[in-house]
Amino acid sequence: QVQLVESGGRLVQAGTSLTLSCAASIRTVNTYVMGWFRQAPGKDREFVAAIGWSAGRAVVGDSVKGRFTISKDNGKNTVYLQMNSLKLEDTAIYYCAAHVDKGVLIYTRHGLYPYWGQGTQVTVSS
Repeated sequence: QVQLVESGGRLVQAGTSLTLSCAASIRTVNTYVMGWFRQAPGKDREFVAAIGWSAGRAVVGDSVKGRFTISKDNGKNTVYLQMNSLKLEDTAIYYCAAHVDKGVLIYTRHGLYPYWGQGTQVTVSS
């Protein structure tokens, strides 16, 4: 059973930075692709970033490229999302997700991730 718990979401001002954390069950981060998605009210769930078991395999969504960075600490079984230069449109619930890493593809479609956390709210104000 894969368990994911997000933390770090809060109210921040536009232009500032925030780091989200996703604590995963033991050995998860070493054998799964870990991803971040977000969902704003009335919108579809959007891919943000994902990272494979090898830190060199990472994908970042076009809407956040250059501002957001995904990383992980295998020793802590934790994945991070560093968000810089936050914009009002970054306001959403951010979800951590996981799928088995087969060493080839990192999925960007949320329907291909079987494991999800409960989400953490990020609100960006002007």
